[in-house]
Amino acid sequence: MAMLTVPHMAFAFGILGNIVSFLVYLAPLPTFYRIYKRKSTEGFQSIPYSVALFSAMLLLYYAFLKTDNQIMLITINSVGTCIEATYLLVYMIYAPRTAKGHRRAKIVGWVCAAFSLCVFAAPLSIMRLVIRTKSVEYMPFPLSFFLTICAVMWFFYGLLIRDFYIAFPNILGFAFGIAQMILYTIYKNAKKGVLAEFKLQELPNGLVFPTLKKAENTDTNPNDQPEDTAMTEGGARDKAVEPSGELKV
Repeated sequence: MAMLTVPHMAFAFGILGNIVSFLVYLAPLPTFYRIYKRKSTEGFQSIPYSVALFSAMLLLYYAFLKTDNQIMLITINSVGTCIEATYLLVYMIYAPRTAKGHRRAKIVGWVCAAFSLCVFAAPLSIMRLVIRTKSVEYMPFPLSFFLTICAVMWFFYGLLIRDFYIAFPNILGFAFGIAQMILYTIYKNAKKGVLAEFKLQELPNGLVFPTLKKAENTDTNPNDQPEDTAMTEGGARDKAVEPSGELKV
């Protein structure tokens, strides 16, 4: 019997997680069937479904940000977003007329907060690129600075008028803005052009020649190379390039 590997176990738990999460999303169906039959939301609250929609949307966005395969997160949270949005639509249709305006404002507020968090979380991929390359070439400082100031202004506005849906997302925006400016301060003096397909690699004896980031053919036998380009035991070429551009034999 073959032993289970970590990828196989991860796939199995991912499938089980999708199945169980799908059952969780279907659990409120009797509640909404009751709302549909009685044409009233009675004493039911919309907050749990708003939070569930917010969570599914945020996890879906997180899955798209990941570079590796996140099909398990994408599938279940896509389904969850559709189901929770349907629940909220039914809730708004059958909510009492006197409460519809307030309830709709709360639901739309949660949706706006979710999208605001997605906007502020978008620079995460750029921050990861900066850390990996140690270069801020693709993260302009003015954008990070003004986004941070904007988050501060709208946070205090939401705080002063006691609007959670405006204030809360801007806390995250402020934190990400500060993180971007710290990264900019750390790596602002790094050399640019580190993402070029060809880079110059300097050898210990001062020789310089272009190399690819990844070798395209790893099966090449060094003994099969032409005599004029064979590598010596020290790792340098037999022919060196003089500053004047002439070959020195």
